[in-house]
Amino acid sequence: MSLSSPTSLPLYLPPATAPAAQAPSARPAPRLSAPTRLALVSATSVLGVLLLWQASGSLGWVDPLMLPAPSELWHTLLELVQEGYRQTPLWQHLLTSTLRALLAFAAAILLGVPLGLSMGLSPTLSAALNPFVQFLRPLPKIALVPLVIVWFGIGEGAKFFLIFIATVLSIVVGAAAAVAHVSQARLRAAQTLGASRRQLFSHVVLPHALPELFTTVRLAIGIGWTSLIAAEMVAANSGLGWMVINAGSYLRTDVVMLGILLLGLIGYGFDLLLVQLQRRYAPWAGKDA
Repeated sequence: MSLSSPTSLPLYLPPATAPAAQAPSARPAPRLSAPTRLALVSATSVLGVLLLWQASGSLGWVDPLMLPAPSELWHTLLELVQEGYRQTPLWQHLLTSTLRALLAFAAAILLGVPLGLSMGLSPTLSAALNPFVQFLRPLPKIALVPLVIVWFGIGEGAKFFLIFIATVLSIVVGAAAAVAHVSQARLRAAQTLGASRRQLFSHVVLPHALPELFTTVRLAIGIGWTSLIAAEMVAANSGLGWMVINAGSYLRTDVVMLGILLLGLIGYGFDLLLVQLQRRYAPWAGKDA
């Protein structure tokens, strides 16, 4: 009996198993960008103040005659939108004050910026004009009201002049200071390269001074806007400043507070507009050259 050749036993291989599923890695929570986070902080702080203000009126912490609650101001706003104040629509008060200020601001910028730059570039011109500018700039503009009435009467010219003079003097001082801060090393380097006086101004002086000029205009417009009430004291019959003064004489504190809020919102709008213009035309502001 012949022995058969041994047969090899088949190897047992365990079935391939799928790799263990990896636990999904925990994704970090998305972080808010810095501008978004700061905007949320601002919105939260404003909301908190409004809630506290409303609670002070609703709970009787403050006499409504002294500080009307936001809900009362809302009802006053609706009343003025529908009926106006002193037979003048609310939109007309807003438009009158805004146009008065914008006209004076435009004239102040067109005159103040070139004059301030010229004073910064010319020590002789600065020595001649600086005493007058520094004397008039800190002078309370409300003190000029009687004299302005004598000079310009009680028409729009007097109101324009008060807002204009309050704005242009600050622009002149700021523009002159912006030129004075231009690096002398940059000027000498440009001169070494053969730059003309016009090229020095357009390529060195103006780009360096432009961010500070925008800041100066922002501050000056804020000062000019605050002088609106003084300007509308001169025989006005419309405008937010006149509305605040007139309502105060009748103890309409709700109208006074509403007018103050509207003045603040419009002034804030002016500032936001200038910030956007600065970001567009001077994006290098605040950055190292």
